[in-house]
Amino acid sequence: MPRLSDVTRGRILYGGDWNPEQWPEETWREDVRLMREAGVNSVTLGVFSWSRIEPRPGERHFGWLDRLMDLAHDHGIGVVLATPTASPPPWMGRLHPDTLPVDADGHTELWGGRQHFSHSSATYRRLAAAITEDLAARYAAHPALTLWHINNEYCTHDHGDEAAARFRTWLRHRYGNLDALNTAWGTAFWSQTYGDWEEVLPPRRTHYLKNPAQVLDFRRFTSDMLLECFTAERDIVRRHTPHLPVTTNFMPLWSGQDAWRWAEEEDVVSVDLYPDPDDPSGAQHGALVQDMTRSQARGPWMLMEQAAGAVNWRPVNRPKPHGLNRLWSLQAVARGADAVCYFQWRQSRQGAEKYHSGMLGHAGPDGRAHQETRRLGADLARIAPHVAGGAVAADVAVLHDWHAWWASDQEGRPSRETGHAEILGAWHRALWRAHLTTDVAHPEHDLTAYRMVVVPTLHLLTDRAADNLVAYVRGGGTLVCGFGTGVVDEDDRVRPGGMDERLRALFGIRILHEWWPLEPGATVEAEGGLRGTLWSEELEPDGTADETLAYRGGELDGLPAVLRKGRAWYVSTLPEPDALRDLLTRAAAGAGVRPVLDGLPEAVEAVRRGGLLFLLHHGRGDVAVDVPGIHRDLLTGATVTGRVTLGRYGVAVLAP
Repeated sequence: MPRLSDVTRGRILYGGDWNPEQWPEETWREDVRLMREAGVNSVTLGVFSWSRIEPRPGERHFGWLDRLMDLAHDHGIGVVLATPTASPPPWMGRLHPDTLPVDADGHTELWGGRQHFSHSSATYRRLAAAITEDLAARYAAHPALTLWHINNEYCTHDHGDEAAARFRTWLRHRYGNLDALNTAWGTAFWSQTYGDWEEVLPPRRTHYLKNPAQVLDFRRFTSDMLLECFTAERDIVRRHTPHLPVTTNFMPLWSGQDAWRWAEEEDVVSVDLYPDPDDPSGAQHGALVQDMTRSQARGPWMLMEQAAGAVNWRPVNRPKPHGLNRLWSLQAVARGADAVCYFQWRQSRQGAEKYHSGMLGHAGPDGRAHQETRRLGADLARIAPHVAGGAVAADVAVLHDWHAWWASDQEGRPSRETGHAEILGAWHRALWRAHLTTDVAHPEHDLTAYRMVVVPTLHLLTDRAADNLVAYVRGGGTLVCGFGTGVVDEDDRVRPGGMDERLRALFGIRILHEWWPLEPGATVEAEGGLRGTLWSEELEPDGTADETLAYRGGELDGLPAVLRKGRAWYVSTLPEPDALRDLLTRAAAGAGVRPVLDGLPEAVEAVRRGGLLFLLHHGRGDVAVDVPGIHRDLLTGATVTGRVTLGRYGVAVLAP
């Protein structure tokens, strides 16, 4: 199969979405001149160009795209060519209303924005396949073409009649018959038993709470339907260009796609990443998404989109302070990215995203955003020969599963304060602050390569996953597990005892009597100075645990907040940030896991990729970092002996 390395060839791809159809043609040559001066070597064309290519049904206008492809090639810039199917032209919705998605309340979503297509519509799929076929046939042999980008940020939901029919087909394939469906969905509750397949609908508007098992399966179905749309277009371009890799861009930690399954269908895994520059946890959020994407790719990956400055969708859209764009871009490279790209090259003057920054902003070539673009291009060119294709080593895996997320995200749950993504972020943040590099893994993956596995929360746990965790500990691994794990099986059926019995035996728990969720802002105290948030549990130990930290005060006084049985830890609350970091640091030390460097300042992140050491300073003042030995900083060419000083948002890339 083609790979990202077939495109990079020892380089780091640098560039972004280029939408020159928004601009007079006389600007195109200025664009490519400025791109070359900035070190841009890759652009994405055609993402939202369907109406430009096919202004009326069946017509094809490729001349403008021909000139752009030639222009890019003439200037040594490779093209990531996108199929334009994320945003159908207005004529499609007018002539074929069956292509438009319908929300859960029965409202049709019309054209005028983007992503206004029904993933289940046979008409949409036929028209998308036709334009993809013609695009691939025309440009398959073009020397500028390096990689295919299918659609854009797949995220459409559809509750319409055609989606309902496909949902029933999907359910027939999954369950075989209505008896099995009724059993899996627990339809004996509230008289929901189905006697005919035509009675089965998507989870549309109801008077009260929806059936959570129905909602869970609809989320699985939606991910699968979108994946069918992707693979249909992928197969078309692959037939024309079997030597070129194919990707589509994930949104970071978006709940609508099972990205583990999607990644298996891609040659290159790519993601769009937009941390909030005003968020103190922005750098850690970026690291989490980068670790997850690298793990899905099983190696180098592509940062398809980021912002050079401000975005346009937050209530207040603050720009990135001077130096932050460079820092976060090099953080992505440190954590495995072999492509650093943006939305978009030239900032739009019209449309919904005219206030979203570009590599070439409204301020023009002399603006700060573009000057930083140029500096980063030079940095990437310096380090690319040394870093491209390099692996990131991690001794710790953090487990995440979309099905567990979907199952936990239901209306009638013990607490709406316990969001899966937020808990995942809190545990990863604690490891990041402890300077421990992590992969992200699925609970059914082979975990034997890791010294420590961390489970922030996995509400739904399959039998195979539970057996995998038990086998991992029996094989000598260290497992640290958070609350709310193993509560339900894959049909969202509560496990007897409120927690999988294999896990209870693993952690030394006899009975889980009650869940005790906490009000917002409330805390619980435990031994060792541990203070918990969000959640607590009334646990009765079975007497086999080697160590416990008990709750102090309140209803749970004297009962275990934390248990350790051998190498298996269970944490029945969400410790406050420092306490969680300290607990994970202790468990990691016991597992033989150490930080990349000892004694790192709080604001400095250290990551090893290949033979290189990346030091990334997330603070604004100067800081000194002790680095044993003699190194060369690839960014400056300076020799570093024993210590390096990093300024505001400073980065060093050290080679021995």
